[in-house]
Amino acid sequence: MNRISLYGTWQSPITSELIVSTTIGIGAVTVDGDDLYWLEIRPTEKGRNLLVRRTGEGMVEDVTPAPFNVRTRVHEYGGGAFLVADGIVYFSNFVDNRIYYHTPGSQPQPLTAQSNRRFADFVLDRQRNRLICVCENHSDSGKEPENTIITIDLTTGEVATLISGSDFYSSPRLSRDGTKLAWLSWNHPSMPWDSSYLWLAKINSEGIEEAKLIAGGDQESICEPKWSKDGTLYFSSDRNNWWNLYRYLHDSTIEPVVEMAAEFAYPHWVFGLSTYDLVNSNLIICAYSQNGSWHLGKIDPETKQFYPITTSYTEISSVQATDQGEVVFIAGYPTQPTAAVKFNPETEVSEIFKTTGELELDTGYLSAPEAIQFPTENGLTAYAWYYPPKNKDYSAPATELPPLIVKSHGGPTASASVSLSLRIQYWTSRGFGYLDVNYGGSIGYGRQYRQRLTKNWGIVDIDDCVNAAKYLVQQGKVDGNRLVISGSSAGGYTTLAALTFRDTFKAGASYYGVSDLEILAQDTHKFESRYLDGLIGAYPAEKNLYVERSPIHFTEQLTTPVIFFQGLQDKVVPPNQAEMMFQAIKAKGLPTAYVTFEEEGHGFRQAENIRKALDSEFYFYARVFGFEPADAIEPINIFNLD
Repeated sequence: MNRISLYGTWQSPITSELIVSTTIGIGAVTVDGDDLYWLEIRPTEKGRNLLVRRTGEGMVEDVTPAPFNVRTRVHEYGGGAFLVADGIVYFSNFVDNRIYYHTPGSQPQPLTAQSNRRFADFVLDRQRNRLICVCENHSDSGKEPENTIITIDLTTGEVATLISGSDFYSSPRLSRDGTKLAWLSWNHPSMPWDSSYLWLAKINSEGIEEAKLIAGGDQESICEPKWSKDGTLYFSSDRNNWWNLYRYLHDSTIEPVVEMAAEFAYPHWVFGLSTYDLVNSNLIICAYSQNGSWHLGKIDPETKQFYPITTSYTEISSVQATDQGEVVFIAGYPTQPTAAVKFNPETEVSEIFKTTGELELDTGYLSAPEAIQFPTENGLTAYAWYYPPKNKDYSAPATELPPLIVKSHGGPTASASVSLSLRIQYWTSRGFGYLDVNYGGSIGYGRQYRQRLTKNWGIVDIDDCVNAAKYLVQQGKVDGNRLVISGSSAGGYTTLAALTFRDTFKAGASYYGVSDLEILAQDTHKFESRYLDGLIGAYPAEKNLYVERSPIHFTEQLTTPVIFFQGLQDKVVPPNQAEMMFQAIKAKGLPTAYVTFEEEGHGFRQAENIRKALDSEFYFYARVFGFEPADAIEPINIFNLD
């Protein structure tokens, strides 16, 4: 029988323990002959990444044994941490940054010597018995790390520099006949989604020759170069405002393969991204994003015909063609667990071969996202996904409106995901509304929408989060007196800035967020060390802007409770960012809490810490807004609550 109970007090089967004990992360699906490989991120193994194989006969087995952790720290965010070729696995081990080679059934053996180098984005050069990959050298502690493209001899492990001179490199891609190499580069102060360059050269055992720039520029971003069997080079470019597919022909001309108001690429936050692959000379299978949601499509590169494929997926990544003419990828759904899928382009039949968890939940507990568009500053429109409260066992009193959590996503050059998140469902099944905002600067809406945040971080993102919340209040869907904002990393900055510089929200949660932009500009890793040039302005020349937009300098304006979560090993946003703000709010007498995790970095991976953070945030809101949760939650120390 449906019970009447206040929002926030609903009993839910979606507990933090269920989330961490029954779900894993999956990613980076790849193909080797008849075998499929993918990474699993297991919170119950302290967030270890391990490689799993499914043989052509359907047998599934773990490949990399404990304690090996298949992960790289190049650019700190990693990705592209392994390569499988002819049954041999080459991978970066997170603990020592060395490359290991591994034949299933044996113990991994080190290929590279112990050093201060980090490696990612591997390509096998069979003709010359070597790997080609990106290297980030941290040997000189007095300088920023040096990024290069290198070779590694598979017999001796000897490392040799192949390409150098730019600030950053990615995506070394060898042609099928082994005679040409393509790669991407970019330089400070640009991020790869602002400006990047596609290069092409002849390659031999001595090095490269006749290197030439074939695409890219100050106002063009290039992604995902790939070779066809006939030696044609494909890539994505946003030269027409959207990341569309192009190809470089043998006569050195570039032609579009598909032109649409849609994104066929992700921003280059991590290595190893793949949103399309060439099944054969007449067929490309691709993922593309429109209006914040991802879809699947077919392209005939010769006729330039595009064919959308109807599926229930809302997130698609890691697209890889098999030798049998099929395609594998990672697929997300709004109300089903994320899955690794094998897809037949001819029959359009899908087979799920791995999921992030066996979800045995009645859909009556799952809130489906609703796409909303709302008016924002300067007569513009912004976007968000709204998840209304939903629990089949409960209703709220007719006179009550639900509290709302506004999520400001990280990045900030990223987007709100619409694949099933049990962390979102944790909130909605307890009676909260949840609003995931794609503020100006988010991806999925073209380059011009991304550039709304240029010089305007701390303004546009805050305005859009505020206006999204106000829109739902005006629609009569949520309680304007119980608006919460929460975010991690860059989203944590937006959270703290919105709480400091606006009066819309009544509480907030900052996960490893930024409070002092000056310190961030002076103390962060190489990849993002000049990111703020584009988001705010050059430092120190425009120091005044950094001060004006830093919450730490204006705590006298802050009047709402805030909880902080921080990994003490975070190299992207160091712990002092949270500690300074926490101490200032505590001294001011506002309710606040600071929850730290000794072994966590930028993002939480260990089961116990994920559980603790989620329950602590809920406990904090319950005490601040004065309702009693249905579950017994371990208390945390909240200063100044009385």
